[in-house]
Amino acid sequence: MCGFAGFISKNTLQNQLVAALNQMQHRGPDYQKTQTYIYEDTYIGFAHARLSIIDLSDSASQPFESTCGKYHIVFNGEIYNYIEIRKELKTIGFNFRTNSDTEVLLTAWQHWGVACLQKFIGMFAFVIYDEITQTITLVRDAFGIKPLFYYNKNDELLFGSDIRAVIKLMTEKPQPNLQVAYDYLVSGIYDSNDMSFIQDINHVPPGSFMQYNLAKKVIHPSQKWWSPNISKTTSISFNDAAQRVKELFLESVSYNLRSDVPIGAALSGGVDSSAVVCAMHLLNPEQKIHTFSYIANDEKISEEKWVDGINQYVNASPNKVYADASDIIKDLDHMILMQGEPFGGTSIYAQYRVFQLAKSNNITVTLDGQGADELLAGYSGYPGHRLLSLIENKKYINAIKFAFKWAQWPGRKQSQAWQYFLGLTLPDCMYSFARKLKGRELYPNWLNIKFLEEKEVKFIHKRAARRKENKGKRVREILANSLQYRGLPSLLRHGDRNSMAFTVESRVPFLSLPLVEYLLSLPEEYLISDKGETKSIFRKAMRGVVPDSHLDRKDKIGFETPQFTWLISLESEIKQWITSTPNIPFINKNEILKEFDDVITGTKKFDNRVWRWINYIRWYTLVIEGKNDA
Repeated sequence: MCGFAGFISKNTLQNQLVAALNQMQHRGPDYQKTQTYIYEDTYIGFAHARLSIIDLSDSASQPFESTCGKYHIVFNGEIYNYIEIRKELKTIGFNFRTNSDTEVLLTAWQHWGVACLQKFIGMFAFVIYDEITQTITLVRDAFGIKPLFYYNKNDELLFGSDIRAVIKLMTEKPQPNLQVAYDYLVSGIYDSNDMSFIQDINHVPPGSFMQYNLAKKVIHPSQKWWSPNISKTTSISFNDAAQRVKELFLESVSYNLRSDVPIGAALSGGVDSSAVVCAMHLLNPEQKIHTFSYIANDEKISEEKWVDGINQYVNASPNKVYADASDIIKDLDHMILMQGEPFGGTSIYAQYRVFQLAKSNNITVTLDGQGADELLAGYSGYPGHRLLSLIENKKYINAIKFAFKWAQWPGRKQSQAWQYFLGLTLPDCMYSFARKLKGRELYPNWLNIKFLEEKEVKFIHKRAARRKENKGKRVREILANSLQYRGLPSLLRHGDRNSMAFTVESRVPFLSLPLVEYLLSLPEEYLISDKGETKSIFRKAMRGVVPDSHLDRKDKIGFETPQFTWLISLESEIKQWITSTPNIPFINKNEILKEFDDVITGTKKFDNRVWRWINYIRWYTLVIEGKNDA
């Protein structure tokens, strides 16, 4: 786990490169280095900040070059199966001078090219300069676990692991991306495509690579090297499928435990994180496990009894953190700067505190349950999509029975299941009208709509597209979509930035390609059962590994915070933030203050838009205007 930055330019940007490197030292405090290469009239700059995890020697530091001296790399992440790939490459005739996964990655690229990516089990973003083909290649892992931003303008290509590092490389002042701002403020959508919150700074999409041809001075559009595939459905029995899921999950956790530094686990008490901790114990019973958990002060949303149950089950060393509104006031600016972009809610702060706690206990690597909900039909089980699948397959009675059974679980109603279904099937005009009735207005008074119209911002409620070929597989379709677009990318961003804020590497063993591809091939009823049980196949797979008490849970809380209580108690601070921020041409601060007063008095319902106002305004002040001390 590290951070890197770089450029391709007709000018040497060495000073800017050093500034970019300094901006992300929190991602890699163990070793920092810059390297500049020259190709004809073009400068190529690489900078790397290292957090040493595998092969702690200086010989594994970056920028790293191949033995032949023709390949150069900056790399962020881990290749967990590097030992196996290294053995394969040795049989081909390659020799190695380090024990690092970096050298294995670069050698694999040298031998197989893009085809090597399918071999990797891990998380990665990297940039390779190939002197033989005269190309620079930017690569991102299948799910976008590791970040990779780029800016391609004015005959320059700038790139980096941290959006603020890329800003340091730019010669012009950063400007907000107005479409992203609108989508976030109005609909809460972000990290759902290749655009960032900064105009002209984009993401390399998950599962993609981009190449810059030095001879022609042209960058080719991103190409997919992996996409979720739901075209085939396995006919394996439920019990046999559960056994295979168990094998693949334990294999992934085993790979994720490879490290030359101490490892812990983030434990929320839910099925996913509990499974990770219990798998760690099963694979290495003698190893003491250190767990890190956020505990809400409000008993209604506290997971403490579930956390305690797992800690006792595996005899872990528990570590807990608590927080209140005064804490978030103290930490908010730092968290916003570390995230680099606005984010969804105060639950991300709970995660922030968990990684802070891990760091204070000298843990460098943690395992996390992220990604399981998007693979196993978690959350509420995607009832609308399941109903649509059944109806498309003309199983009308089954659909009625499913809605009834689904509603038997806590916090659910039959009417909700059919509302989800209607949300998928209503025409766009009716869908927008329904959203408006619920107070989700496309043209809120607190936005300068005329200004945004002049900038050609699109005012729509975005819905995931449905493809004809996925008829009858709507749950798997939305899960596949959420893996690389709307859903998981934002959660992975939160985890990466929060963990790296405290120089902790967060690993996500559910996101292993063999496990993911297998789960996407299973029948939908294996994921969300006919009785409405979410993650059905995984609960079965974990019998004997995780306590039945946790596998039989019918609720899910996770790192939930009392967001309403916190934000309402911060009324005076919030108003001060809103009034003191520089004028933002597309935001009407006076209207926001009026609506916030309506929320305080109960005239209008509290929802996540309150947080989004605060978060965006503070981010704009800190990042766009640069009014911060970091």
